[in-house]
Amino acid sequence: MTPSAAPSGPRTPGLDIPAVSVTPGDIASTTLTIRNDSDIVEAYGLTVVGDGAAWTTVEPERLSLYPGTSETVTLRLAPPRSPEIRAGEMPLGVRVLPTEHPESVTVLETVVSVGEFHDVRTQLSPRRRRGWLRGRYLLAVRNQGNAPVRVAFTPGQAGEELAFAFALAEPALEPGESKEVRLRVRTSRPVWLGAPVVWPFTVDTRETGEPAEAEDRPGGSFAAPALDAEFVQIPVFPKWLLALLAALIALLIAWFALVRPAVRSAAEEAATSAVQPRPVPTESASDEASSGTGGAGKPSGGSSQKPGTAPGGGGGASTGGGTSGDGTATGAGRQSSATVDLKTGRGQSKSGAYTVPEKSVFGITDVVVANFQGDEGVMTITFGDRKITTIALETFRNQDYHWVTPIRIGEKSTVTIDVTCTKPGTPATGQQARECHEVVNVSGVLSSTD
Repeated sequence: MTPSAAPSGPRTPGLDIPAVSVTPGDIASTTLTIRNDSDIVEAYGLTVVGDGAAWTTVEPERLSLYPGTSETVTLRLAPPRSPEIRAGEMPLGVRVLPTEHPESVTVLETVVSVGEFHDVRTQLSPRRRRGWLRGRYLLAVRNQGNAPVRVAFTPGQAGEELAFAFALAEPALEPGESKEVRLRVRTSRPVWLGAPVVWPFTVDTRETGEPAEAEDRPGGSFAAPALDAEFVQIPVFPKWLLALLAALIALLIAWFALVRPAVRSAAEEAATSAVQPRPVPTESASDEASSGTGGAGKPSGGSSQKPGTAPGGGGGASTGGGTSGDGTATGAGRQSSATVDLKTGRGQSKSGAYTVPEKSVFGITDVVVANFQGDEGVMTITFGDRKITTIALETFRNQDYHWVTPIRIGEKSTVTIDVTCTKPGTPATGQQARECHEVVNVSGVLSSTD
């Protein structure tokens, strides 16, 4: 068995298979001839080995030859268009394994020249930026080709209102590598008033170097598609701020023109009336008013009454005390409060009370109930023989009641609380209490019945 290269096509000295060139994304092929120089019928298995074995096929993969005969097989190379298939030369081989004489296995080798291709992808974000004077963008560039490149960015604008600055002028990218370049766009002067101004611009990405040098390379030159973006310059003073200033100015004008004069006039009138002297009645006028004289100036009968005396009362002065609605005379009242502090064991019922002092009436206006432990159970509040409320302890921590018209209870009457403790709560210490603890505070006016 003597494998040999196909006579057609160029041969590379020292190699068994003709050299072949292929560009990722394309298909290339070459051939080799297998000859059986033995004296028996032999079968051969063909396997591609090397870096390009994943994208190279041999057809057929198995053949049988009679003694002294030969057959040509085809190698088909189809590298994918990927940055992983680097440009340059790589070895490629075909292993020929005889079935009857496996010890005579041989490997035919060649070199594959992988051509360059360029695929640079760019993305600008955001495409629209707002600002007073400057905007910041992020330019992402990725080399999807199979050869290293160095790129440069060229901004473009219809006018000269914008200035551009790239954080990295000419980044170098290996195949499959990505980089992010910051772009700053700045205007020459601010917009003080009016509507926002839109400045459109573009960013072109191209390979650096002389154009002639780029054309001479196998992969040629490239230029990524231009990226469109906008910088929206907003005014320093927006429309809503101008409207707000106009409204404030209108309010100030209205104040100084209308409201302030009216307020000043009312204040002056009040001050003038306050300092005017009041008329003092004469002694004769006072006598006439107290005696009730007629048109002739003489008394109509009975003795005249002096100021300060009660009619028909023999000149006695009135007392300063009042009379309550139920006929009980009361003296001047004073604010007073009382507290009922009650502790009740679990599963027990207990009562606590406050008793109104003798010769006093308590007008209750406010009640505050405290369940600071969060106990569970039932509480009933009673004023004298009047039940005020029954509440569940677990529904509140602090509860208050207020009345505009006081609830009056007489002397020796009681403010009573009845508590049935179901479960003691947990105070701020974090440990469950052993017994329920409730506090009731009543406030109002305590009046004397003397």
